[in-house]
Amino acid sequence: MATFLGINLFGLFGQLLVGLINGSFYALLSLGLAIIFGLLKIINFAQGAMYMLGAFAAWLALNHLGIDYWLALILVPLAVGGIGILMERFLVRPIAHEDHLYSLLLTFGIALMLQGLFTHLFGSSGMPYAIPEALKGGTRLPFMYLPDYRAWIIVASVVVCGATWWMIEKTRLGAYLRAGTENPQLMQAFGINVPLMVTLTFGFGVALAGFAGVMAAPVYSVSPEMGSNLLIVVFAIVVIGGMGSIGGAILTGLGMGIVEGLTKYFYPEASTTVIFLVMVIVLLMKPAGLFGKEA
Repeated sequence: MATFLGINLFGLFGQLLVGLINGSFYALLSLGLAIIFGLLKIINFAQGAMYMLGAFAAWLALNHLGIDYWLALILVPLAVGGIGILMERFLVRPIAHEDHLYSLLLTFGIALMLQGLFTHLFGSSGMPYAIPEALKGGTRLPFMYLPDYRAWIIVASVVVCGATWWMIEKTRLGAYLRAGTENPQLMQAFGINVPLMVTLTFGFGVALAGFAGVMAAPVYSVSPEMGSNLLIVVFAIVVIGGMGSIGGAILTGLGMGIVEGLTKYFYPEASTTVIFLVMVIVLLMKPAGLFGKEA
């Protein structure tokens, strides 16, 4: 057993890997929340339900339609994003100019209805989803065994999050998005369809949750509670990074996953609360969040 200063390196690196896996999902989900709130000022409490919906869609597609993992990784986010588009157009838009509390309550109600529906249809016990053949197996590293599928999750999450950040912060499309939410009348005067832009942005933020759900299906049990169990943690991560900060959501999601993994190794009893402890400390020291801008 490899040790250093009395630390079991196999156990430590194993927990760091678990932390990176969790952090990858935290980053994707918090990124979707940050996009929706940062650009649209909508608090989407249904993000966890969309994550659950993505996992269930992948499971149903495989078991009833014969659609494999790789195709589901493309089709399911599109389908979940389409649901998000319909949700924004017919449910969220009518209350868009009301207080943020209304959108929070609306999306929270949607999340409860979806969870209740799937619990009624499939029960509360989790269902397995097989790892794709191409990603079975793993690599033996000096202090740990790295399963190929876990490595894929980390790489795919970093690539998707990085590409999304670049699109929003560094491209003309991202500039249009930011300008359209800050001064919609001016953008409409230039011929930009701002309502359509808002709808597509909401759908894209929701699609990120669907993408995360597909990737999570082979790792966690596909169950109706999987989204609600994760949502509060993800909201805490968004607050730590700064509400609406795109880069902050990504970096904080990955970082808090690592912090959680280290806590599970050194002090397991605090692993479920350490993120909330960090949130309290950050809010006391910097209320706008680590990467947020002061009002």
